[in-house]
Amino acid sequence: MTTSSFATTRKQATLQRGQLQVSNGMKEVRDRIASVKNTSKITEAMKLVAAAKVRRAQDAVINSRPFSENLVKVLYGVNQRLRTEDVDSPLCSIRPVKTVMMVVITGDRGLCGGYNNFILKKTEQRFAELTALGVNVKVVAIGRKGSQYMKRRPKFNIVKEFSLGKAPTMQESQAVSDELFSSFVAEECDKVELIFTKFVSLISSDPTIQTLLPLTPSGQLCNADGTCVDAANDEVFKLTSKGGKFEVEREVKPIETEALDPGLIFEQEPTQILDSLLPLYLNAAILRSLQESLASELAARMNAMQNASDNAKDLKKSLTASYNRQRQAKITQELAELCAGAAASG
Repeated sequence: MTTSSFATTRKQATLQRGQLQVSNGMKEVRDRIASVKNTSKITEAMKLVAAAKVRRAQDAVINSRPFSENLVKVLYGVNQRLRTEDVDSPLCSIRPVKTVMMVVITGDRGLCGGYNNFILKKTEQRFAELTALGVNVKVVAIGRKGSQYMKRRPKFNIVKEFSLGKAPTMQESQAVSDELFSSFVAEECDKVELIFTKFVSLISSDPTIQTLLPLTPSGQLCNADGTCVDAANDEVFKLTSKGGKFEVEREVKPIETEALDPGLIFEQEPTQILDSLLPLYLNAAILRSLQESLASELAARMNAMQNASDNAKDLKKSLTASYNRQRQAKITQELAELCAGAAASG
């Protein structure tokens, strides 16, 4: 074999290896484009599912409003009748705080952005504040993500675990309420704080700390900073669509409260009626917190899936451009080989 023919054969072998590498690279890019396209379909479907669940959470809040409204009206009327008397209810008992029960509401699943991280950071911060004051802290964990996080950290004393579920019901909130009621009345804890995520909008949620127990006789829930939530004001969120995008509107609906008819005669003592109403109000407050937390989790999942879909589209666009460049380079190389072959044979 002559030197020129050997060089030609070596050049052809090199070109074939280059073509094979280009072909393999193009196949990998095609596979990645198909994979990203399928992932985008999944994330888009998960976003729509989360939106439908937000609507169901909205309906649950609206459907529970009549009960809460009438409960607040009766509670207000009884409180007005008792405003000149000392109220001795176990749920209103204020005593020196030695032990605090923290009720932490997180989600059961992930893929919801920083939702669970935000509430857990708030929990860590509040736990550090209480322990720095020498207060013993117990935890009631609602949601699997919070339970798993705190189980890996022995400093958290978890006394009870609950799952958030797909649609919180009165029975589920009653189980939590009974646990808190029994612990507070038995003086196993002196204060109960609720850490949950307040549903602000589809792109915003506010981790909040509220004092559940002790209650005020008027049924107010107080925040950690000392401000109280007026029981006569109720907020309802509505999921709407404007310009092809989902939006949330919050509406504050005042509850019309008025004193009971002076001629109304109670078969029981007003204090006994108050003792029966306050646990109901506690249960309703826990149920609303569960519904707000679930709506916040679903909104966070909608945002996470929307971001994932947008990123998948950008990645698909970038991969398609890369594939087209490789394809163009391969065509150019083949044309160059044909021209070189024609020139050699001519």
